[in-house]
Amino acid sequence: MDTTTTAHQVASFLLETEAVKLSPEKPFKWSSGWNSPIYCDNRVTLSFPHIRSFIKQQLAEQIKNNFPEAEAIAGVATAGIAQGALVADLLEMPFLYVRPEPKKHGMGNQIEGKLIPGQKVVLLEDLISTGGSSLKSAEAVRAAGGEVVGMVAIFTYGFALADENFRKAGIALHCLSNYSALTEAAVANGYIQESALEALAEWRKSPETWGV
Repeated sequence: MDTTTTAHQVASFLLETEAVKLSPEKPFKWSSGWNSPIYCDNRVTLSFPHIRSFIKQQLAEQIKNNFPEAEAIAGVATAGIAQGALVADLLEMPFLYVRPEPKKHGMGNQIEGKLIPGQKVVLLEDLISTGGSSLKSAEAVRAAGGEVVGMVAIFTYGFALADENFRKAGIALHCLSNYSALTEAAVANGYIQESALEALAEWRKSPETWGV
């Protein structure tokens, strides 16, 4: 399946399962304080076996095609853990996951699982917004002696800031679906009217000030 077809299929699945909700008229409030016409929680797809399996297979293909040198998969906590474990199992590769910060008790681990120094790691994330939290996980893997060869994710909002952050970090990012594919699928499948596309496009240009 080519990347464009995959992007639209994944977008349709996200809308079908209500992992993504669109509400240009009554925006959501993100934890960052931003107003947003979209809310995304890809963990919802885990409750639908055929969709979960499709996403798993497509993520595995992304890794095989773009990072054939990969030796381990690391899920970004918490949303990247479940799908990351499924993908690692499919590829028969070691799995670990990265916490947002070290534990405050026990061994104080930030990385759970066995990371071998020099091991080539692909990080798996469910959602890319600015890329900040995802790249902190990459920094943790590097600090522990791993080599981050890239990152794969289910969905990206496609913010220019995220592109710049990944470029500065020197990390290649590949996502199954994106904001453009999502809005196209939303109109095609009747989730929103075409008249709402302008508001959705304006939000992505300046999400920090949209609706203020």
